[in-house]
Amino acid sequence: MNALLSTRSLRKSYGDLDAVRGVDLDVEAGEIVGLLGANGAGKTTFMRCALGILAPSGGTSLLFGRPPSRLGRARIGYVPQGRGLYPDLTPHENAQFSAAAYGVRAGTDGSALAEGSPVDSYPRRLVRELPLGLQRRVAFDIALPHGPQLLVLDEPTSGVGPLESAELWEVIGRQAAAGIGVLVTTHTMNEAIQCDRLAVMVDGSIAAEGTEADIIAGATVVTVEAADWQAAFDRLVQAGLLVSLAGRGVRVLGAAPEQVLTALDGLPAAIGTAPVTLDERMALLAQ
Repeated sequence: MNALLSTRSLRKSYGDLDAVRGVDLDVEAGEIVGLLGANGAGKTTFMRCALGILAPSGGTSLLFGRPPSRLGRARIGYVPQGRGLYPDLTPHENAQFSAAAYGVRAGTDGSALAEGSPVDSYPRRLVRELPLGLQRRVAFDIALPHGPQLLVLDEPTSGVGPLESAELWEVIGRQAAAGIGVLVTTHTMNEAIQCDRLAVMVDGSIAAEGTEADIIAGATVVTVEAADWQAAFDRLVQAGLLVSLAGRGVRVLGAAPEQVLTALDGLPAAIGTAPVTLDERMALLAQ
């Protein structure tokens, strides 16, 4: 099967800064690919180079089997991190403008908005007057009516409440079930696990790719249970170890049990091991 989007050794440099370093990534029809990584990892720059919005410094990108072009981009639904809306227009006016750009007929009532869009409740409000969550929903909804074959969504739920986020992911799931490919960036792990495949970016490169199980790949953390959990936490941090809390339990990433015992310096504690979470695995990959 030919990928809807396929990049090979894609690079983008700004002077001495390598923002994207030789990324290989495919997105197939009907799958949701989640692009994970900290701020500054290169996710947005990669997306923009892959779509031909930015000129890459090297490597190749194919959109529907061809180099990116206006015709190719007409077959995608793109929601940029900055939403890509005109703040001094209403949601319906933004939808009509987008529809005209894609050659979709839209009525004067703003019928270019996706059916059932909650922003129909704000027909006369300017986009800049809407809460951030609704602005993101406008951007998402106007990316759909022209029938895209590929959705490229850059942090589509950032600033959106849990219920709104769940509704957006329900729509994303329906699009994928209908055969549309989806490339989406997210910082939220409960969103990441809804993806069919994940790619973790670190410093402009793909550090791990596959399912959640593939990325975790048997990695473990050291668990510490201590009556004085605060003292345990403080000693481990002072020793320079990567530490997180789970309730009153302490979890130590990237260290052997012997290192943890040494750092505790005689503090009474029960030491064990446990599988890493996806969050923890990402933190380890970023070290």
